[in-house]
Amino acid sequence: MTERKPKRADARRNEKALLDAAAAVFVASGVDAPVRDIAAKAGVGMGTIYRHFPTRADLVIAVFRHQVDACAEAGPALLASNESPFAALTRWIDLFVDFLVTKHGLAGALQSDNAGFETLHAYFLDRLGPVCGELLDAAIAAGEVRTEVRPLELMRGVGNLCIGADTDLRYDARKLVGILVAGLRCETMGT
Repeated sequence: MTERKPKRADARRNEKALLDAAAAVFVASGVDAPVRDIAAKAGVGMGTIYRHFPTRADLVIAVFRHQVDACAEAGPALLASNESPFAALTRWIDLFVDFLVTKHGLAGALQSDNAGFETLHAYFLDRLGPVCGELLDAAIAAGEVRTEVRPLELMRGVGNLCIGADTDLRYDARKLVGILVAGLRCETMGT
Protein backbone atom coordinates (compact mmCIF):
# COMPACT_ATOMS: atom_id res chain seq x y z
CA MET A 1 0.00 0.00 0.00
CA THR A 2 1.45 3.36 -0.99
CA GLU A 3 1.03 6.41 1.16
CA ARG A 4 -0.58 9.43 -0.39
CA LYS A 5 1.54 12.51 -0.22
CA PRO A 6 -0.18 15.53 1.31
CA LYS A 7 -1.37 18.00 -1.28
CA ARG A 8 0.63 21.12 -1.85
CA ALA A 9 -0.84 24.38 -0.56
CA ASP A 10 -1.61 25.59 -4.09
CA ALA A 11 -3.34 22.29 -4.93
CA ARG A 12 -5.47 22.59 -1.77
CA ARG A 13 -6.38 26.18 -2.72
CA ASN A 14 -7.31 25.10 -6.26
CA GLU A 15 -9.44 22.25 -4.95
CA LYS A 16 -11.18 24.62 -2.49
CA ALA A 17 -11.86 27.09 -5.33
CA LEU A 18 -13.31 24.26 -7.43
CA LEU A 19 -15.52 23.10 -4.56
CA ASP A 20 -16.72 26.64 -3.83
CA ALA A 21 -17.52 27.17 -7.52
CA ALA A 22 -19.29 23.81 -7.79
CA ALA A 23 -21.34 24.55 -4.67
CA ALA A 24 -22.42 27.92 -6.08
CA VAL A 25 -23.34 26.39 -9.45
CA PHE A 26 -25.22 23.53 -7.77
CA VAL A 27 -27.23 26.01 -5.69
CA ALA A 28 -28.08 28.11 -8.75
CA SER A 29 -28.63 25.33 -11.32
CA GLY A 30 -28.87 22.01 -9.48
CA VAL A 31 -26.48 19.09 -9.26
CA ASP A 32 -26.98 18.25 -12.92
CA ALA A 33 -25.47 21.57 -14.04
CA PRO A 34 -22.91 21.19 -16.84
CA VAL A 35 -19.31 20.73 -15.73
CA ARG A 36 -18.33 23.54 -18.13
CA ASP A 37 -20.39 25.95 -15.96
CA ILE A 38 -18.42 24.88 -12.89
CA ALA A 39 -15.13 25.20 -14.78
CA ALA A 40 -16.08 28.69 -15.97
CA LYS A 41 -17.09 29.78 -12.45
CA ALA A 42 -13.82 28.41 -11.04
CA GLY A 43 -11.74 29.89 -13.88
CA VAL A 44 -10.20 26.55 -14.81
CA GLY A 45 -10.40 24.10 -17.68
CA MET A 46 -12.70 21.09 -17.57
CA GLY A 47 -9.66 18.81 -17.46
CA THR A 48 -8.72 20.32 -14.11
CA ILE A 49 -12.10 19.40 -12.67
CA TYR A 50 -11.89 15.83 -14.01
CA ARG A 51 -8.35 15.49 -12.67
CA HIS A 52 -9.60 16.30 -9.16
CA PHE A 53 -13.04 14.64 -9.48
CA PRO A 54 -13.22 11.90 -12.14
CA THR A 55 -17.00 11.50 -11.84
CA ARG A 56 -19.94 13.78 -11.06
CA ALA A 57 -20.63 11.66 -7.97
CA ASP A 58 -17.07 12.34 -6.76
CA LEU A 59 -17.67 16.06 -7.20
CA VAL A 60 -21.07 16.03 -5.47
CA ILE A 61 -19.68 14.09 -2.51
CA ALA A 62 -16.67 16.40 -2.25
CA VAL A 63 -18.90 19.51 -2.33
CA PHE A 64 -21.15 18.07 0.37
CA ARG A 65 -18.16 17.21 2.62
CA HIS A 66 -16.56 20.60 1.95
CA GLN A 67 -19.72 22.42 3.01
CA VAL A 68 -20.16 20.23 6.12
CA ASP A 69 -16.56 20.98 7.09
CA ALA A 70 -17.07 24.73 6.62
CA CYS A 71 -20.16 24.65 8.85
CA ALA A 72 -18.31 22.57 11.46
CA GLU A 73 -15.28 24.88 11.47
CA ALA A 74 -17.48 27.94 11.93
CA GLY A 75 -18.77 26.80 15.34
CA PRO A 76 -15.65 27.31 17.46
CA ALA A 77 -14.83 30.56 15.65
CA LEU A 78 -18.31 31.91 16.36
CA LEU A 79 -18.08 30.88 20.00
CA ALA A 80 -14.78 32.72 20.35
CA SER A 81 -15.91 35.88 18.55
CA ASN A 82 -19.46 36.53 19.78
CA GLU A 83 -20.67 38.44 22.81
CA SER A 84 -22.46 35.40 24.24
CA PRO A 85 -22.75 31.67 23.66
CA PHE A 86 -26.41 32.14 22.67
CA ALA A 87 -25.42 34.68 20.01
CA ALA A 88 -22.81 32.22 18.69
CA LEU A 89 -25.38 29.40 18.69
CA THR A 90 -27.89 31.59 16.86
CA ARG A 91 -25.36 32.58 14.19
CA TRP A 92 -24.26 28.97 13.76
CA ILE A 93 -27.87 27.86 13.35
CA ASP A 94 -28.22 30.54 10.64
CA LEU A 95 -25.25 28.95 8.82
CA PHE A 96 -26.75 25.50 9.37
CA VAL A 97 -30.06 26.66 7.86
CA ASP A 98 -28.21 28.08 4.84
CA PHE A 99 -26.41 24.75 4.46
CA LEU A 100 -29.62 22.71 4.74
CA VAL A 101 -31.66 24.88 2.39
CA THR A 102 -29.02 25.13 -0.31
CA LYS A 103 -27.76 21.53 -0.07
CA HIS A 104 -31.14 19.80 -0.15
CA GLY A 105 -30.69 18.96 -3.84
CA LEU A 106 -27.29 17.45 -3.13
CA ALA A 107 -28.75 15.18 -0.47
CA GLY A 108 -31.53 14.16 -2.84
CA ALA A 109 -29.05 13.29 -5.56
CA LEU A 110 -26.96 11.27 -3.16
CA GLN A 111 -29.88 9.27 -1.80
CA SER A 112 -30.00 7.29 -5.04
CA ASP A 113 -26.80 5.60 -3.82
CA ASN A 114 -28.10 4.45 -0.45
CA ALA A 115 -24.75 3.20 0.91
CA GLY A 116 -22.98 6.38 -0.16
CA PHE A 117 -25.74 8.52 1.32
CA GLU A 118 -25.59 6.69 4.64
CA THR A 119 -21.83 7.25 4.78
CA LEU A 120 -22.25 10.97 4.07
CA HIS A 121 -25.12 11.26 6.54
CA ALA A 122 -22.91 9.69 9.22
CA TYR A 123 -20.14 12.15 8.28
CA PHE A 124 -22.64 15.02 8.56
CA LEU A 125 -23.72 13.92 12.04
CA ASP A 126 -20.18 13.12 13.21
CA ARG A 127 -18.89 16.57 12.16
CA LEU A 128 -21.84 18.80 13.02
CA GLY A 129 -23.31 17.08 16.10
CA PRO A 130 -20.31 17.83 18.34
CA VAL A 131 -20.15 21.44 17.12
CA CYS A 132 -23.82 21.98 17.87
CA GLY A 133 -23.25 20.28 21.24
CA GLU A 134 -20.34 22.57 22.10
CA LEU A 135 -22.37 25.68 21.28
CA LEU A 136 -25.45 24.41 23.09
CA ASP A 137 -23.43 23.37 26.17
CA ALA A 138 -21.80 26.81 26.33
CA ALA A 139 -25.19 28.53 26.12
CA ILE A 140 -26.60 26.20 28.80
CA ALA A 141 -23.58 26.83 31.05
CA ALA A 142 -24.14 30.58 30.62
CA GLY A 143 -27.76 30.12 31.71
CA GLU A 144 -29.01 31.37 28.35
CA VAL A 145 -30.92 28.35 27.06
CA ARG A 146 -33.03 25.52 28.41
CA THR A 147 -31.15 22.51 29.69
CA GLU A 148 -33.38 19.79 28.26
CA VAL A 149 -32.47 20.28 24.59
CA ARG A 150 -29.98 17.85 23.05
CA PRO A 151 -27.81 18.73 20.03
CA LEU A 152 -29.25 16.14 17.65
CA GLU A 153 -32.79 17.08 18.65
CA LEU A 154 -32.03 20.71 17.86
CA MET A 155 -30.40 19.81 14.55
CA ARG A 156 -33.32 17.57 13.60
CA GLY A 157 -35.84 20.30 14.56
CA VAL A 158 -34.00 22.85 12.43
CA GLY A 159 -33.71 20.34 9.59
CA ASN A 160 -37.40 19.55 9.67
CA LEU A 161 -38.27 23.24 9.55
CA CYS A 162 -36.09 23.61 6.44
CA ILE A 163 -38.02 20.96 4.50
CA GLY A 164 -40.18 22.67 1.93
CA ALA A 165 -37.93 25.64 1.30
CA ASP A 166 -36.78 24.11 -1.98
CA THR A 167 -40.30 23.58 -3.35
CA ASP A 168 -42.08 26.76 -2.19
CA LEU A 169 -40.34 30.08 -2.75
CA ARG A 170 -42.68 31.74 -0.24
CA TYR A 171 -41.66 29.35 2.51
CA ASP A 172 -39.38 31.11 4.99
CA ALA A 173 -37.40 28.48 6.85
CA ARG A 174 -35.28 31.11 8.60
CA LYS A 175 -38.39 32.72 10.13
CA LEU A 176 -39.61 29.41 11.55
CA VAL A 177 -36.16 28.46 12.78
CA GLY A 178 -35.98 31.88 14.49
CA ILE A 179 -39.13 31.00 16.41
CA LEU A 180 -37.58 27.68 17.42
CA VAL A 181 -34.37 29.36 18.55
CA ALA A 182 -36.31 31.96 20.54
CA GLY A 183 -38.03 29.07 22.30
CA LEU A 184 -34.65 27.77 23.47
CA ARG A 185 -34.14 30.81 25.69
CA CYS A 186 -34.49 30.38 29.41
CA GLU A 187 -37.58 32.13 30.67
CA THR A 188 -35.46 34.33 32.93
CA MET A 189 -33.42 35.53 29.94
CA GLY A 190 -36.26 37.06 27.93
CA THR A 191 -36.02 37.53 24.19
